[in-house]
Amino acid sequence: MTIIAAALFAMMQQGSAAPVVPTPRPSPCASEQYTALDFWVGDWNVYQTGSDTQVATSRIEKVSNGCAIRESWMPLRGPGGTSLSSYDAQTGLWNQLWIGAQPGIVFFEGGPVEGSMVLTGYWGQDAEGKPSLVRMTYSQNADGSVRQYGQASSDHGLSWTDSFDLTYRSQGGSAAGD
Repeated sequence: MTIIAAALFAMMQQGSAAPVVPTPRPSPCASEQYTALDFWVGDWNVYQTGSDTQVATSRIEKVSNGCAIRESWMPLRGPGGTSLSSYDAQTGLWNQLWIGAQPGIVFFEGGPVEGSMVLTGYWGQDAEGKPSLVRMTYSQNADGSVRQYGQASSDHGLSWTDSFDLTYRSQGGSAAGD
């Protein structure tokens, strides 16, 4: 019998309880509000929606003890970038900070709408030099892929035009992101 086993046996014989092992605390961000964008987490090949034209790869991962989601956007052509998204319990909104070569730094906010995540922020300028409001809608498709549909507005959201439409397909062979 090892020394540790003998000591535990002796404690049990004396009626002493075994040493208490602390249980790990759950993440402060484990509630449902913090998981509304988890369907986007995974390693993806990104395509123009409706085509087999790949435009990028993207790694989406939970970070900061599960309190945030980081995207590493790696286009096949042009500059890449990174976004960091998280739920703000004080405001009840999701926030996303995009940092990339174009257009630089962009701040989006929004939240879940009918099973999708909708984030809106000012992204650069339109052809006339007016600030361009961009609305991005992230939706999980039935096959597990994710659609990121972007619309732009130069009249502060009164009217919208299509801006981009991307589909994220899992690199792991199945459609669902791990």
